Amino acid sequence: METESTKLVGSTDDDVVEKVRYQTDDVYFEDKEKQTWEPVNKSDEDINMTSTIVKYIYSLALLIFSVTMVMSAIFSEQTKISISAHPVTALVIFWFLIIWLATVEGGQGALVGIQPVASSKYAVTHTKAYKCTNLAHKGDNMERFIVGRQFLVVLIIFVTNMCGGTGADATVLGLPASVNNIFLGMGLAMILATVMLGQLTAQVVAANCMLDFINNYFMLFSIYVSLGIELSGLLHSVYVVQIFFSKVTGHPIESKEPPRSMLQNVAFWFRVLFSTVILGFAFAVTIAALFQGKTTMWSSVPPGASVAIFVILMCFVGLMEGMQIALFAVVNLPEETLNKAKIAAANCKLTFAENNFAAFLIGRQVLVTVCMFIIAQITTLNVVVGKGENIFNVSDGLQNFFNTGLLGAIITTIVASLAWRIVAATFPLKFMSNPLIYLIIRFCLILEKTGICSASWLLALMQKEIVNFQPDETFVGDVDEMEEEDIGISSFNPRASLLASRRTSQILAKPDLTNLRASLLASRRTSQILAQSDLVNLQAYFDHHEDLE
Repeated sequence: METESTKLVGSTDDDVVEKVRYQTDDVYFEDKEKQTWEPVNKSDEDINMTSTIVKYIYSLALLIFSVTMVMSAIFSEQTKISISAHPVTALVIFWFLIIWLATVEGGQGALVGIQPVASSKYAVTHTKAYKCTNLAHKGDNMERFIVGRQFLVVLIIFVTNMCGGTGADATVLGLPASVNNIFLGMGLAMILATVMLGQLTAQVVAANCMLDFINNYFMLFSIYVSLGIELSGLLHSVYVVQIFFSKVTGHPIESKEPPRSMLQNVAFWFRVLFSTVILGFAFAVTIAALFQGKTTMWSSVPPGASVAIFVILMCFVGLMEGMQIALFAVVNLPEETLNKAKIAAANCKLTFAENNFAAFLIGRQVLVTVCMFIIAQITTLNVVVGKGENIFNVSDGLQNFFNTGLLGAIITTIVASLAWRIVAATFPLKFMSNPLIYLIIRFCLILEKTGICSASWLLALMQKEIVNFQPDETFVGDVDEMEEEDIGISSFNPRASLLASRRTSQILAKPDLTNLRASLLASRRTSQILAQSDLVNLQAYFDHHEDLE
């Protein structure tokens, strides 16, 4: 067994992370180059491609099966909205929300990634994309969009769960009880459909077709909605966390806009107070409903356990939300500083070894979505209106509003997402020194290795061909070079995810909401790595096949 060193992104190119790998004997006897994870001969390439095709097939089969089960549950009136309304209503809302989720998930990376490009270059060819970027890139609107968009994503997932999620006793298609329990009762069918159709596919498509992806009025509408959510003040309590850590660290909050006037300050702090009151009220209603057993949580779970699971899941989601930001910040530290925190160093070495970073982001996306669906199940109220069982004896109209799941979405966005990102950006080394993070990274890598979501890249390839999306270079030149100059992202290579983390860490380490923008950029660049890999481009395999022979 040979210990091999590979470069770790850090302060210099000489920083290394050690990894252990078996080498063929000719590496030692004939001084041949050491092998990496990439195929080196025809046999390796055949095995690699065969494995990939198998993953595509079974992942696609799982997706089709999952969608079929969800549709069957809707038409047999076993979901919350299909029971209270017509099944067709639930069906329309479900697919509208999946499309909307895909729009905002892919659009976020596109808006961030296209920033280095002068808008005049696509003002004529992509008029709607031009309107989108002019709005989103004005002043601090990008940060506002990201905050509002975070709540929008959580809300979409909550309502989608109401459309397609079922109870534990749901049965469809005459399938065995165990199959129904796994796919419907435990929500696996909804999770797979949402992750693959509403998230990963869009992220891969938008990775290098940014302009085409946002060149529509629905994206412009989504930007206005996200900005409107932020403007409403619902999430302004998170700015208290931002200001607190800015004071603690002594780092000023950066802004592209002039200082607020006295009237603007009054409006700002009024919205902060409003948001804090709403957050406290949301917690009170949700906890009361959990103890009274009036949520969509599975009836077999005791109320006390429901509350405990709710708190644990919010912390777990918070860890995963902050991990990505903390990872980028930590790897930019000097090697001697990083090595003093052994757990943080081990977490970084595991994440950035070979192609683990891309795999980690995929597994993390799946895990976050799973947790969001469970939290939605826990926090969505299920009170029958008109029977005198309303929480805190509120009016029937207000109780109907509570039943929408909006309160749970507010809690999740602020407490389980945005606040943790700010903490991770402020104290990245301490954040990464949590031993649980190592286990989470391992689990994410194992989850991705199963290939359960591999169909997303096949669907992305098909979507590009069907709608004729073109790479951004077709219209504006080499976007990667512009990113490297203006934002600091290196151009594509087999280890581009490592180089990207070094650049984005300079932004992510700042204790303000600007780091959210950089985390999206890093995710977009990782999606681009995946979109350009041979795992998607099957033709590249056949073109390269003869050379290996």
